[in-house]
Amino acid sequence: MKSSLLTLALLAAIGVSACDRAPVVVVPPTPVAVPGPAGPTGATGSTGNTGDQGNTGNTGATGSTGSTGATGRTGDGTTVIVVPPAASAPN
Repeated sequence: MKSSLLTLALLAAIGVSACDRAPVVVVPPTPVAVPGPAGPTGATGSTGNTGDQGNTGNTGATGSTGSTGATGRTGDGTTVIVVPPAASAPN
């Protein structure tokens, strides 16, 4: 029994240590530019013309005027004085 426990522990240690390998890193090769026949760069094209501005729309029609209100009643000769209420105390 002692030897089987010792063998099992030894196999477990070897199995765990075998999993600690560094991963393989694959680096893709860098493409090499092949020089070809090179001609001169062409000239830049001209800028196009700006388009014409559109016309302004017509002004809308003026609305109808409302009816005139009725004339008020004539006073009876008394004068009314309105006194504003006293200001409340600040809180």
